[in-house]
Amino acid sequence: MNKIPSAKDDEGKLPLSTVPPAAIRAIAEIRRYGNQKYADPQNWRMVDPAKFHEAMLRHCLACWEDPGAVDSESGYPHLWHLMCNAAFLCAMMEDM
Repeated sequence: MNKIPSAKDDEGKLPLSTVPPAAIRAIAEIRRYGNQKYADPQNWRMVDPAKFHEAMLRHCLACWEDPGAVDSESGYPHLWHLMCNAAFLCAMMEDM
């Protein structure tokens, strides 16, 4: 079968496959942890964004002091929590 390059125009579309899979897995792992802890997978939408800013900064400082630091409550890397908090804030900004 001959493929026609112009048959599907992807110009201007985000190359989502370029996002490192490790980043996607890290956020998904924190989401799974949060879903088990809070039961409602959508409860994050009801949280004041300032709480995510604060949590993100706490996790950021922990990473800054020790890049391999693990959150004592969850057992997951602070970096993963930071990424998840940032993802929540990105989603909230999209909803504005």
